[in-house]
This record gives sequence, structure tokens and C-alpha cells, in this order.
Amino acid sequence: METVKGPAIQLFNFAEAISISRRSPEKLFKILDLHDACMDLLPDIDAVFFSKSAESIRVQATEILSRLAEAARGMLSEFENAVLREPSRVPVPGGTIHPLTRYSDDLTTPDMDFTDHEGQSPLALHLIWIIVILQFNLEGKSKHYKDNSLAFLFVMNNVHYIVQKIKGSPELREMIGDSYLKKLTGKFRQAATRYQRATWVGVLYCLRDEGLHVSGSFSSGVSKSALRERFKSFNTMFEEVHRMQALWLIPDTQLREELQISISEKLIPAYRSFLGRFRTHIENGRHPEQYIKYSVEDLETAVLDFFEGKEEEEDDEASRGVENYSSMEAEEVLEENQSTSKYYFSFETWLYFNLQFN
Repeated sequence: METVKGPAIQLFNFAEAISISRRSPEKLFKILDLHDACMDLLPDIDAVFFSKSAESIRVQATEILSRLAEAARGMLSEFENAVLREPSRVPVPGGTIHPLTRYSDDLTTPDMDFTDHEGQSPLALHLIWIIVILQFNLEGKSKHYKDNSLAFLFVMNNVHYIVQKIKGSPELREMIGDSYLKKLTGKFRQAATRYQRATWVGVLYCLRDEGLHVSGSFSSGVSKSALRERFKSFNTMFEEVHRMQALWLIPDTQLREELQISISEKLIPAYRSFLGRFRTHIENGRHPEQYIKYSVEDLETAVLDFFEGKEEEEDDEASRGVENYSSMEAEEVLEENQSTSKYYFSFETWLYFNLQFN
């Protein structure tokens, strides 16, 4: 017994030091692993330190287990509160990933139907609950965007980010389960669809045939004035979309390219067909270059600029989907995101599950 007493005390001292160390979410699974390891050792501890003189060793082992469990519960609770109570109402420029930063007094909570998660562990349910809260918070923040398209892009970016981090952690994916992961995937794809509808329905509406054809007792054909207005409307709308959405950002390269391809698949065939049907009517008139500003290739190239987060030459607040913010307020937002980076790290590490101890 004396031979193993020293190593046992060292183990307990290490576990105790971990249980009272600074709580941060990235340590959660390591603490749970340590708790499970100590739990597995309890029968051996009882067998080796069975005498009354070694009772303090057995008591210490039990106390350490309790402290480790309490530390894990505390970490979950702290991160849950950080996610739920984060107060910022200033939209993130470009609709990119939001840094959940600091606490506030907003105690509103979402509803969750647990019937779909029967049979899952309490820890798995707690993690799913935190993700639900995170989505709820992000949905609320999306409403601060003036531009609906940017709001949908923001939701798409953030839910996609969560999905990718779950997929990147076998531990987390196993606990949360493929069923809930599928629901999350559906949410960011739904946001992507809503973005496309909000942005491109109006642009594509310019490329319709209705309203261009005229007929009468003496002539029938295409109204050149209506056609010129249609091309002008398309040019104006596309230029505005291009100007604004080149400033927006989709950080994930694959997601950005997928959305660019999806846009091209809708826009390019429609424009090519419209141009093929009506080009000659414009080119036979005066100043055709004023109306046909884009070739099909021009549009294909322009779409590749979207969501790159490019900086605009002039500071245009409207292009960021933010309305009526003074320079002082803008500086405060920047300072907020910089000065509270420690909370952003917690959010990052929760989703990356980089579980090394500091």
C-alpha cells in the first residue's frame, strides 16, 4: 500500500488542481475524461486502500470526483450564459461570423422540443440546448440588418460554421447525433435559399418577356422603348447587387463557391437567353452600349467577386447593411470586437473543440 500511496496522492493533487483551475469551455472534455478515469479507478482504490488508516485516501478520491463533476457543470453553465446573454445589436459588417462577446441582461430563452432527442445523454442534451440558444441569439441579431439578403447570409454563415465544427469533432458529432446535425444543415441551406430569393428574384424579373411585345392593327413586334428600359433596369439592379455583395463575406471557401455557382446557374442562362432573343433590337438602334453593358462572360466574372469581403474605395455605410451609425459608434463596435476577443476565443474553441489544457 505504501508503494502506491505516493503516486495516488500525486494523481489526486493533479485532479484537484485541474478542478479548481480557471474554467474555460475548451477544457470540458478533458475534465470529463479525467472524471471517467478516476471513476474507473475507484474499485481499485477501495481494494488497495481498504484499511482504516487509509480511509483519507478513499475520501479524497470521492471528493475529487465530486469536484470534477462540479467543474464540468460550471463550464457548461458559464458558456450557456455567455451565449444567451450576449447583447450586441450592431450588425457584423458583411454578414460574416459573429463573435459572441459579452454578457447582458437579456433573459429571453427559446423553446425546445426534447421529444426528438429521447435516449440521448444529459450532456448531449445540454450541448444541443446551447446550440439552440446560440441559433436563437443569432436569429435575433440578424434582424438588426437593414438588408434582408444580408440577414439571411449572416444566418447561413453562422449556422454553417456550427455544422462544420460539429463535423470536425468526432466526439461532439457522436453525442449530438446525425439527426440533429441534419436539422442544422437544413437550416443553413434554408437561409441560403432565402438569400437567393431576396436578392435575385427582382433581378431575374427584368429578364422576362412579358410587357415587351406590342401588337396593333398596323404592326406587331417588340417595343424598343420597353426593351431599353428593361436592359437599363437590369443593369442598375445588377450593378447595385454587385457593388454591395462584393463587400459581403462568406469566410468558408467551399460555401462561397457553392453559392456563387448556384447564382450563376440561375442568372447566366436567363441572361444568355434574354440577350439572344433581343440583342438585335438594341444593336440596330442608337447607342446600344448604353443598354447592353454586360456580355455573358462579364456576368460570369462579376459573380466571382461576390462574398469576397472586398473593401470599397469610399466608406459607404449602407453597403454594409447598417443604417445611421456615427463614426464614434463604428469605432465602439470595432473596439468591442477587439477588446472582448477572449470571449470570441471561448466561442471558437467550443466549436473547434481544441481541448488542450493551457
